[in-house]
Amino acid sequence: MSDNAQTPPSLDRLRRARRPLRNTYKEVHEAISPLQKLALWITENVGSMQFFLVIFVWTVLWLGWNLFAPVDLRFDPPMGFVLWLFISNLIQILLMPLIMVGQNVQGMHAEKRAENDLEINVKAEQEIGVILQHLEYQNTLLLALMKKLGMEVEEILHKQ
Repeated sequence: MSDNAQTPPSLDRLRRARRPLRNTYKEVHEAISPLQKLALWITENVGSMQFFLVIFVWTVLWLGWNLFAPVDLRFDPPMGFVLWLFISNLIQILLMPLIMVGQNVQGMHAEKRAENDLEINVKAEQEIGVILQHLEYQNTLLLALMKKLGMEVEEILHKQ
């Protein structure tokens, strides 16, 4: 056997060195505060088509009522729509920082997932290296056995 054919690590040794897989969703979910969970919920729901439709319908109803309802029933003067603008701006001012907090939490989760993916990829690369070592070792053993039996590799390959 050649000198460069070292016995590769055993499967048992590889399994003992392996750390358990992590559930990054659970880790991040347990680490965030209730206020961050609220901000995350708002971020996910404000960015939905349902929220857009609620705002759109509210705007159409508000502006439609204040344009087409009898004059004595209108509560926000047409063309100024001061109350509608005030409420819309208030919603925007409150939602902007909440959405940013939610996006920060989502970014933190994405970073944890990326770290976990890297860890898994490094493990896979190490295991592939061990598999390649085993294949190389088996190849060396087979060649040594063939030499001992007086067989040539080329001869066997040509017969097939």
